[in-house]
Formats: sequence, structure tokens, C-alpha cells
Amino acid sequence: QVQLVESGGGLVQAGGSLRLSCAASGTIFSIAVMGWYRQAPGKQRELVATIISSGTTLYADSVKGRFTISRDNAKNTVYLQMNSLKFEDTAVYYCNVVAASGSNSSPYRYWGQGTQVTVSS
Repeated sequence: QVQLVESGGGLVQAGGSLRLSCAASGTIFSIAVMGWYRQAPGKQRELVATIISSGTTLYADSVKGRFTISRDNAKNTVYLQMNSLKFEDTAVYYCNVVAASGSNSSPYRYWGQGTQVTVSS
């Protein structure tokens, strides 16, 4: 079992910055993918950014050039640096990890509890 603890959300003015962190703990053999999703009120959850173990990243078009995802494999932690925040970035941000608990275990997708990011216009 893997637990995810997120931190770093909050209230910020448009144009400001926030940094989200998500630390994975528990029985972890390997982590293939770490990422962030978000869900705004009345909308479906959407991908923000992901990073695989090699460091390859993927971003939603809406955040390219403003957000940067990174990971510390030694700490099993993923970060999301959010710059030039816009009102439309307001959402609950969820950490997402695809991890295996053992060498013979199938990877499983885990979700964090979510952290609120509110951007005031």
C-alpha cells in the first residue's frame, strides 16, 4: 500500500506562484509515473502534468510554459512549480502515482487527497 501526502496549495493572486509537493510512502518497490491532475467545480478531472522515472515530462497545453513538474526519486516526491497563475487554474489538485509494491507486483494507480489552489483575479 502506498500513501500520498500533498502540500503547498493555497490562495494566490493572478500572476503569482505556488509550489505543490507530494511525497509517497509505504511499501514501494518502484514508481513508474508521478503526476498531477486537477478538478475545477463542475468540471471533470484533467491531466496537468506527468513525469516518468527517466525524467520525461508531459504537460497539458493550458499549462505549458508556466508549470514545471519535477521529481526526487530518492525521496519518492514529485513537485509542481506553478508560475504566472491564472484564475482558470483554480481547482483541487491531486497527486497521482503509478507504483508497484514488489518485484512481482503489478503497478497500481494511487491518488492523493487533493489540495486546493485558488487564484484570485
